[in-house]
Amino acid sequence: MVDYDAIFRHAVGALKQEGRYRYFADLKRMRGKYPRAILRGADGEREVTIWCSNDYLGMGQHPKVIAAMHEALDETGAGSGGTRNISGTTRYHVELERELADLHQKDGALLFNSGYMANEATLSTLARLMPGCIILSDELNHASMIEGIKHGRSEKQIFRHNDLDDLERRLAQLHPDRPKIVAFESVYSMDGDIAPIAEICALAKRYGALTYLDEVHAVGLYGPRGGGIAERDGVLDQVDIIEGTLAKAFGLMGGYITASDVLIDAIRCHAPGFIFTTSLAPVLAAGAVASIRHLKISQDERARQQRQAARLKQMLGERGLPVMASPSHIVPLLVGDPVSCKLISDRLLDEFSIYVQPINYPTVPRGTERLRLTPGPLHSDADLAFLVDALDGLWQQLSLDRAA
Repeated sequence: MVDYDAIFRHAVGALKQEGRYRYFADLKRMRGKYPRAILRGADGEREVTIWCSNDYLGMGQHPKVIAAMHEALDETGAGSGGTRNISGTTRYHVELERELADLHQKDGALLFNSGYMANEATLSTLARLMPGCIILSDELNHASMIEGIKHGRSEKQIFRHNDLDDLERRLAQLHPDRPKIVAFESVYSMDGDIAPIAEICALAKRYGALTYLDEVHAVGLYGPRGGGIAERDGVLDQVDIIEGTLAKAFGLMGGYITASDVLIDAIRCHAPGFIFTTSLAPVLAAGAVASIRHLKISQDERARQQRQAARLKQMLGERGLPVMASPSHIVPLLVGDPVSCKLISDRLLDEFSIYVQPINYPTVPRGTERLRLTPGPLHSDADLAFLVDALDGLWQQLSLDRAA
């Protein structure tokens, strides 16, 4: 007889031995006090400061967002009641898709329940709709994009990260009449580097390829209206498909794509990940509408976040801590092995009430384990100083390498 439990124990045990086991913190965010939260553990409850949230601008706490959600909850109740096709499309979903299409200056938009689902469903469906399709994928693309490409069962090629020469070499070898998609991200979330969007789009157009841009770590954060790096760089019209999320800068949950009307309709009609899933709760859609509308006109949150990110990088560098160079709001601090990374994370929490999760393989390559810090507009200068002092002290106590 097969000992199934033994198989599962071995799989989990291997992760623990490598220092890659994932522990979940039991957190309760405190309305009006973000980035503070209550951590519940064996010793009771205590207040901690969150330094690794993807609620980059604190919009999950914004009064406009909360008010819109209260109104929608009172008007409609909790859930959507079905898939988009079967009673699950409400005026909140329609309004949200209009706002998203406008944000990215596209004909249409399509909502999904997560950014992961948007990538997986769209890329796999595009591949199935275009016989002979080949997808050229940046080597650092997110797992959701990789899964979408895999499930589409089309041919794929992986080009070197942000390497225009490698991409062009591969495109030039393909038949001009063959369907092609170049899939890449704008801000890469673990290193914080940014893709040369204009140059990639120019190459794709020259060789007859569609462009698929994941802007999940940029929407709301860059551009005069929060339309992402493509808006910041003035190239929205050059990108064919833009995928984004509601779960990071906008502070809610959900994912989406924006593109031409005909492409949106094709995905809407053919993507199982869209067709067979209960739609987002109206209360979430209502909150997202409020968040997007606010960030289209407000520069304050973006400006304060960029200031705090730049300030934290400077402070870490002044202490000789191994902050990895990044042109974005992401602040990666290199540790280099999973055991030390977990140890630092644990001591920050236990001794300083600072919560930041270790980032280990397979999220990043082995040997590049790190702390991924996400300073936001609601982190004070005193918060930054306290964090840097704590990190500097731990690096000294543990005699860790300070070379990034």
